[in-house]
Amino acid sequence: MNGRTLAAALIMLVGAATTANAQTPTLLTQEGDWAAYGYTANGGKVCYIISQPKDLQPKGVNRDPVYMFVTNRPKENVRHEVSVITGYPYKEGSKTTIKIGSDTFVLFTKDDGAWVENAAEEARLIGSMKAGSDMVVTGTSRRGTVTTDTYSLKGVTATMNRIDSECK
Repeated sequence: MNGRTLAAALIMLVGAATTANAQTPTLLTQEGDWAAYGYTANGGKVCYIISQPKDLQPKGVNRDPVYMFVTNRPKENVRHEVSVITGYPYKEGSKTTIKIGSDTFVLFTKDDGAWVENAAEEARLIGSMKAGSDMVVTGTSRRGTVTTDTYSLKGVTATMNRIDSECK
């Protein structure tokens, strides 16, 4: 993940958590293809891991940067919230899927973001991410273009362990 795109992602994430008390995220660790960050907002710690896809299909589609996050917000009792920023507005009412090996997970979409539809499935998704080698995210744009983004899972366990110890 290059510095410029990472900076853009950090700005988007901090912007999404706009508060008078929000701090700039600090790099906690970089492992494999994932990075872990932390900051304080509203008197509580927020930690997340982030990565970008290794491959985006189809090639040549006009998209903003694409990211996968896993976030911990202990003050809000949020642990391992998986989200995707896809770089385009999703088709209204569409679902996105994450496939890791033989496991498939369904995400609901809103604007350019996607989240696990059934919160009870998040723990299983996290387990699959830790056990897998790559992850494929498939979604449909507002224009009807189907995209397939492939992420490496190298480093996901180490970075997740770091945010778990940092944001308790």
